[in-house]
Order: sequence, then structure tokens, then C-alpha cells
Amino acid sequence: MVRRTVIRKNRYFDSVFLMRVARRIASQQGMSDASAVLATEANRKVLIGMGYGDDGHDPDFAVAGPNDLVIALEGEEAAVDAIAANVDSYLSQGSETSSGTGRSLPRPRSISEAMERRPDCSLAVISVPGKYASREARTAIKKGLHVFLFSSNVSVDDERSLKTEARQRGLIVMGPDCGTAYLGGAGIGFANAVRRGPVGIVGSTGTGMQEFASLVHQAGSGISSGLGTGSRDVSDAIGGISTLMGIDALEADPATKVIAVVSKPPGTAFTATLAERLGRCTKPVVLCLLGAVPDSWRIHDPEGSRGKPKLRWAFTIDEAVASALEAAGASEPAFLRSDERVMRERAAIEIGKMRPEQRHLRGLFAGGTLCYQAQAVFLRSGLLVHSNEPLRGMPELPDPDESRESSFVDMGAETFVQGRPHPMIDASLRRKRLEREGKDPTVAVILLDFILGAVSSPDPVGDMLDAIRNIQDEARGRRGHLCVVASVCGTDEDKQGLESQKAALAGAGVLVFPSGAQAASFCREAAQMLAHRKETADVGPA
Repeated sequence: MVRRTVIRKNRYFDSVFLMRVARRIASQQGMSDASAVLATEANRKVLIGMGYGDDGHDPDFAVAGPNDLVIALEGEEAAVDAIAANVDSYLSQGSETSSGTGRSLPRPRSISEAMERRPDCSLAVISVPGKYASREARTAIKKGLHVFLFSSNVSVDDERSLKTEARQRGLIVMGPDCGTAYLGGAGIGFANAVRRGPVGIVGSTGTGMQEFASLVHQAGSGISSGLGTGSRDVSDAIGGISTLMGIDALEADPATKVIAVVSKPPGTAFTATLAERLGRCTKPVVLCLLGAVPDSWRIHDPEGSRGKPKLRWAFTIDEAVASALEAAGASEPAFLRSDERVMRERAAIEIGKMRPEQRHLRGLFAGGTLCYQAQAVFLRSGLLVHSNEPLRGMPELPDPDESRESSFVDMGAETFVQGRPHPMIDASLRRKRLEREGKDPTVAVILLDFILGAVSSPDPVGDMLDAIRNIQDEARGRRGHLCVVASVCGTDEDKQGLESQKAALAGAGVLVFPSGAQAASFCREAAQMLAHRKETADVGPA
């Protein structure tokens, strides 16, 4: 394998487009990996750590600056040579838009230019490096546009300033680091194809919104609107500016009958503010704060006109969906009802095939929210797992690249996506990590999630199947058994097809569950049995 970089001076493309370019290149025959990024100091550091530019053969990379585009290529020499010679063709694919007259036009280079072409637009989607994101967002706000800010690495001060200015103008800023929204029946960013219906969402968690919306769709209902806020909005530093505006908007929306708030635990000060606001809401609200304890919310639980609480607490996204459907007048779907007895029986069968040294679980998540929810499921039963993004009460991995005992790793965390596509787009890094975890003879269970929808890989399951089969074969070669557990977030209206993705996993011997919460619950049952088996073995015969 060889590594090479190709530099394009003063070339800029948005990060989502570059993610797709990198994935297309990496999928070519003879290629094993690719990255397409601006040569910022952080990205250069990541690429150097991956082995680029350290052999003296890339003099252009050594002098590339933050306004220069770097295409990093790894693969067989002939494949790398061919792509390096033709790299501009990958950058031109999808870089034009239709004029509406059958002619192609270059993509707009500024918000002003875009508004000249589409003066009817009310939303700006911004996906530029964090260094420039605040400036572009402020321009959009001054032009009267709501903002969907996909970009990360925006300072707390800039975020608070942008959201305060937008609120003064009656506009909302979704983000920074906002991955998902559902507006006017259209999904923005990482979003699934879901029907419209009576349930509105305000969420600081992108994958959490996707999971919630997909389960509502699968249950036969739909989403009125989904307003992402960015992961930091519920912190005390920001004070939930976008969260509160989202609740206001959904409360005023005639199409929304029930509001779901899906988030990680908010800051201490904002918790009181949110509780007071939800207590005044005229519509039923379902509150799902993953990893939070509901006891402190009991005093903020006013009853509705029929004697039912307007504010309903949900521990998992499954529970939030069930409560929202009930509040909207629908019944809980059967697929959301998990049978713990059946789970225990199946876990016992799986563990019965394993060797005594197999005792650890490893979770490799594309969706950060699902990693957080899985930790919450374990912590509720007193089980600890290490994580690079630990829930309060969970131990942190000293090195995100190295699992320790039982570990849940968010592969979409910043440390893994700097300089490369998100694992929902490109599974190469997660696939390599899965193969490493499978070689560990102490691993008993591996938990995976697969996220369908717009922007995601055309075949998320197919990207991982060979690695799944390989680690199972290796376990059998050690006379053991490796249990692989998975959930698939999506709908059959997604381009990837929910049922076909689930069928491909099942065909490879993977245990597939209807939701991330149920997959985590099965793993919890298995973890408890493995712990009991180890304790029994340590004590020995009486």
C-alpha cells in the first residue's frame, strides 16, 4: 500500500460534499482509504498521524495552508496513481446545479448569490469550517434566514451571540454541530424518509432525532417538524435558546399535537428553566433526557384536561415514542414491546456456545446518541462500561483507539472524524476497529448500529458484512462463539431499504433488534450473565 496527497490551492467545498468525494474515491478498486479536507492545522496533524507527508515525497503537502484542499489517498500504487491523475473529475461530480431551464450552473459561492437565485428561501444550510461558520451564519441571519448550522468547532461565545441575534429577529439557529432536522416534510442533513404526522421533535441529538422519527414512522404515525438545536444548546453556557424557541414554534403549530424533547441531560440552571417552560406548555410533552434521573422532575408534572400528565418522562427513545403515540391518540406498536424473559433465554443460548475467557462486550457506534443510550441502559442496572464519550458515572477510556474490558465507543466523536468522513458515510475506520475487536479472545458480544437515510452510505450494512463474517469465523477457529448484535435506524422509504438491510444482517448470523434501546437491553442481559458466570468460575466448586 502507498499513501499520497494531492493538493488543490485555494479550493473550497463544503464538508458534506467532501465526505461524499472521499467515500467515492475510497470505494474504487485498489483503494483502501481516502480523505478530502482543508489543510487546517488540525487536519494536517491528523493526516500526518495517519502516515501522510512523512516520507519526503509530498513537498506540496508540507507547505499547504488552511485555504488549500488536500486529497489523501491510500491504496495499491496503480489505483492511487490513476485517481491522483484524475482527482478533479471527482471534485466536479455534483458541483453544479440546475438552472431550471435544463442548463447547469456553478453552485452559488455566497449566501447573497444563492438568495438572488432563490429569493423565496427561508433557510440557509451552512457546512463550512468552524473558522468561517459564524461569519456565514451571521450573514444569513442579517438577510432574514433561519440557519441550519452543520459546522462544528464554533466557539461558545459565537454560538450564544448568533442565537441571541437570531432570536431578536424572530429566527432560529439550529446548531452548530446540528446533524438533523425535519422541516416542511423535508429532511435536512442526516435524516430519514418519514411521513408527516402529529408529533413534533426538539432535539439536541441528531441520531436521537433520527431514531425517534423512524420509530414513529414505523408505528404508522408521522412527524410534523423536527428542530435540531446542536449538542451544546442545552448547556448552561447557551441556556437552551434554540430549544425554547423550538418548543414555542411547535406549541404554536396547528399540525403538532404532541411535542417530544430528546436530549442529553441539560445544565443545572437550564434544567429549571426548561422545567418551568414545559410546565406552561398547552400541549402534551414527552421528555427524554438520556442518562438523566427523573426524580427531580416530578414536581413539574401538571395534569391535562383528562387527568393525564401533560409532561411525560421517558428513559429511552422507545419509551418516548410510545408515550408520544399515546398522547397523539395512537396505541403502542407491538415491535416496541420487548420481552425480557425471551431476551434472557436467547442470551443464555449465545453464552452457552462461548469459551470461559469470553466475558467482555464491545460496542462500536456510528450514532453518538445510541452510544449514550446504551450506556444509560447499562448504568440503570449497575453495569459499568468504558467509553470515549462517557455518561456521568461511567469510566472514560484513556485512549479512544484502545478498548478496555467492556467498552462502548462513539466512532463519530471528534477524535475520529477530524480529517475524514463520518462513520455513517464511510465505514472504513469502524470496519478496521471491528476486525481488531474481533481478534480479542476475551470478547463475547459486539454491539453495532446502522443508520440509514439521506447523506448516509448507500449500503451501511454491506460496508460491514465481510468484517462481521470474518470475526465470526475467527472466533469459531478459536473454538469459541462471537455474538454480534445490531439495530438499524431507518424506514423502508429510505433509499437503502430498512427490511433489506435487516435481512442482510440476519443472513450473516447477526441478532437484529427493532431499536437501539432493545439491542442495548439484550446486551445488558448478556453482560449480567457473563458477570455471574465469571463470579461462579472465580469461586470454584464448593
